[in-house]
Amino acid sequence: QVQLVESGGGLVQAGGSLRLSCAASGGSFSSYAMAWFRQAPGKEREVVAAISWGGGTTYYSDSVKGRFTISRDNAKKTVYLQMNSLKPEDTAVYYCAARRSSVIRVNGHEYNYWGQGTQVTVSS
Repeated sequence: QVQLVESGGGLVQAGGSLRLSCAASGGSFSSYAMAWFRQAPGKEREVVAAISWGGGTTYYSDSVKGRFTISRDNAKKTVYLQMNSLKPEDTAVYYCAARRSSVIRVNGHEYNYWGQGTQVTVSS
């Protein structure tokens, strides 16, 4: 069983930056592919970025490519999401998710564990 706890959300002006962290406990963190999802009010959950268990493969949605960077530190059992050039449309609750596989996926149904989420609000 893996427990995930996100942190780092908050209120930021458009053009600003935030760094989200997701700390894992339990399980074998280095055996999990990790991802960040987000859900805005009235919208479906969507994948933002994903990273393989070794960090060698990453995925970004088109909406964040070039602005966001996903990374992981297996020794610290933590995955990060560096968000730059934030836009009001990035406003959402951001969730960290873990998948018992080396292979990343973009469908949330293929992830086994989820954090409680952290709110990111970008003002215009």
